Amino acid sequence: MIYDNILTVTENGITTVTINRPTKLNALNRATINELNEAFTEADKDKNTKVIIVTGSGDKAFVAGADISEFADFSVKQGEQLAAKGQELLFDFIENLSTPVIAAVNGFALGGGLELAMACHFRLASSNAKMGLPEVSLGVIPGYGGTQRLPQLVGKGRAMEMVMTAGMIDANQALSYGLVNHVTELADLIPTANKIASKIMRNSSVAIGSAIKAVNANFKDGVNGYTTEIEEFGNCFGTADFKEGTTAFLEKRRAEFPGE
Repeated sequence: MIYDNILTVTENGITTVTINRPTKLNALNRATINELNEAFTEADKDKNTKVIIVTGSGDKAFVAGADISEFADFSVKQGEQLAAKGQELLFDFIENLSTPVIAAVNGFALGGGLELAMACHFRLASSNAKMGLPEVSLGVIPGYGGTQRLPQLVGKGRAMEMVMTAGMIDANQALSYGLVNHVTELADLIPTANKIASKIMRNSSVAIGSAIKAVNANFKDGVNGYTTEIEEFGNCFGTADFKEGTTAFLEKRRAEFPGE
């Protein structure tokens, strides 16, 4: 499918989604959010896609924030609707995908950009990356899950400082905080993401989907993560992947998972 604001390429089991608004430093507007929803939906349905990588075009920005011009004159009700719709279409949607999503953060990831990266299952960053939630400097707060996911990843105190100061941290500080898993040179960012994706693809995609659901359950109000883990563990026993994985182990060979 051809999009106006993003590019997608699927190769060797990996779908790479690139936000392509370089003149706007890949800022998120409503059209881009809708296109990302479509692209992630298609990739998740595609049996040939085992891992999704999301990144930004160019070498300056992953996503430098939301497109402020779209909502500068919004009312209270419109602001609520903007946040709710964005979370539904993209941020919560990505977090709950059964296909693993890796954020390859190349440059600035600010506001909605950092919120997008945090919605992914884990993150890599280039050495020139800068991350932050500057919303309070505009008289608003993060509205795409930032106040919830950042404390989960870096702890309450660090999250409070980042939100209140509206400041940026660099890639190495993000690594020390646990906000990103790896830091590479810019040229090595996508190859490193692909290398990790290749390791993921050796395993059962069905089991990985169950693991994502179980891990996420620990962070949902009113949900017992242990109960979800037990249920998903049991569900795995009814899959073709489980039969193949255990058979391959007993036969001392590499498993060829059917993804079912």
